[in-house]
Amino acid sequence: MRIGRWTKFATTATIAVLLLGASAFPQTGTTDESKRKVKSKTLPVYPELARRMNVSGKVKIEIVVAPDGHVKSTRVVGGHPLLVQTCQDAVKEWKFMPASEETTQVVEFEFHGN
Repeated sequence: MRIGRWTKFATTATIAVLLLGASAFPQTGTTDESKRKVKSKTLPVYPELARRMNVSGKVKIEIVVAPDGHVKSTRVVGGHPLLVQTCQDAVKEWKFMPASEETTQVVEFEFHGN
């Protein structure tokens, strides 16, 4: 069976990203510690176009967390348009500790250019 160059490259790149994990991407995600504790979080992937354009800065997203800990909804508070969608996608996967009621809090992501 013959494997093309593109397939080899794509496979190698995917494995590298999985092995390096989120630490290979220059961004952080923080939330107000006085609010609900995060059980698990996914960091956003730095979009390739933003990386090439050397876009950096903060993205703020207001989230509504359901009593069971899943993110019910998100609303962009601020940030560069090239960075916003990846942050929304990542924060929707976050899981919080259960609580007696729905809570709202702001999550901030910071991207650092090259």
